[in-house]
Amino acid sequence: MGQTAEKLHFTREQYLAWEALQTDKHEYLAGEVFAMVGVRQTHSIVAGNIFSELHHLLKGKPCRPHMSDMKLQVNAVDAYFYPDVMVSCDERDAKADLFLEHPSLIVEVLSDSTSSYDSGLKFEFYRHIVELKEYVLVDPERHKIWLYRKNQAAEWVLHDFPNRGDVVFESVGCRLTHGDIFEGADT
Repeated sequence: MGQTAEKLHFTREQYLAWEALQTDKHEYLAGEVFAMVGVRQTHSIVAGNIFSELHHLLKGKPCRPHMSDMKLQVNAVDAYFYPDVMVSCDERDAKADLFLEHPSLIVEVLSDSTSSYDSGLKFEFYRHIVELKEYVLVDPERHKIWLYRKNQAAEWVLHDFPNRGDVVFESVGCRLTHGDIFEGADT
């Protein structure tokens, strides 16, 4: 996580009001606010590729993809996050304004500073979202993808793609090729 804001404790309402006035993004966790740092170009390219492919594949369907400017509220842990990409198929989110609460799919593109947090504590927080069916970690430097899918027993099962095959997001009915995900990431 990034730097904490000058004020050490916010309520949710104070955070949302304060965040609306900021030029930079901040995540919120149980009263503390943390500045989001900028990303490397490969991170931005890969997140953009995933969003673009999902946007194209989901056109005309009830599921909507969102990029990292849309907040995600996780009530169970009193938090607001900015996932790199998330998709919600829930009518309640279709009517939402400032944040989503019910995504089916969340994608985090890893960076050196967030890798451990995204794969550990943040994933633990995200698992409190009842509607979440898939959580995806993407390493833009190594061109690796790890997809965690919740099975019918509510267990999270890892699907890894060692041969750079297609990635199937069952939660939203989309297939992305490894090449499309990492297109332009080597420049």
